[in-house]
Amino acid sequence: MPRTIPVNRTALILALLMVAASIAACVAKPTAMLAKERPEISLETMIPASFGDWREEPLSHMQVVNPETQELLDRLYSQILDRVYVDESGHRIMLAIAYGNSQHRSLEAHKPEICYPAHGFTVHTNEAHRLETGFGDIPVRRLFTSLQSRTEPVTYWFTVGDFAVQGTTQKRLIDLRYGLTGRIPDGLLFRVSSIDPDPARAYEVQDRFVHQLLQALTAEERLRLAGLGHAS
Repeated sequence: MPRTIPVNRTALILALLMVAASIAACVAKPTAMLAKERPEISLETMIPASFGDWREEPLSHMQVVNPETQELLDRLYSQILDRVYVDESGHRIMLAIAYGNSQHRSLEAHKPEICYPAHGFTVHTNEAHRLETGFGDIPVRRLFTSLQSRTEPVTYWFTVGDFAVQGTTQKRLIDLRYGLTGRIPDGLLFRVSSIDPDPARAYEVQDRFVHQLLQALTAEERLRLAGLGHAS
């Protein structure tokens, strides 16, 4: 009987990616910016100050975690939006969105599991999740973090061009997909968090916030913000 050679699936995927990337480099070196092919994005105007049960709280005492220096933020991102929202029940959501018009600026440097520990937080859990919405599912990550007595559950996702991605492998595949057309995709990191010792309750409130925000946006804005509605 011939022996079966075990295959490491992750290694195989990465090997295929390397081969595909080499082919792409020969066929189509990305030079065109996807961001220049469509309407300019403005986070300040796209994200409403009030929607559903939520309204912006301009003078909040809550701190949105962004440990990078302003110089680094300016270098990594084209736009950053930090806001705190409150609903009628007193629930507060901290929203942070970082947009880069080129994925070559590496939005992954702003991953919460990296930037929260840099700010002194401990990341207790880091789990993949699919956030169900009325417009489709979003691949997200859920973190449960703490800093002394402050416990902060976090939900976040990345988009690369018109696709939400979860993890480095998916990001490289989408980068390759755009690269084969000679285009450099833009990208976005969307993050919501709240101060709550009960992560299950916090994630439920965060999901409600995201659902109502998406309902307040146009189809094109949902595509840019969360990769919802693309033709695949």
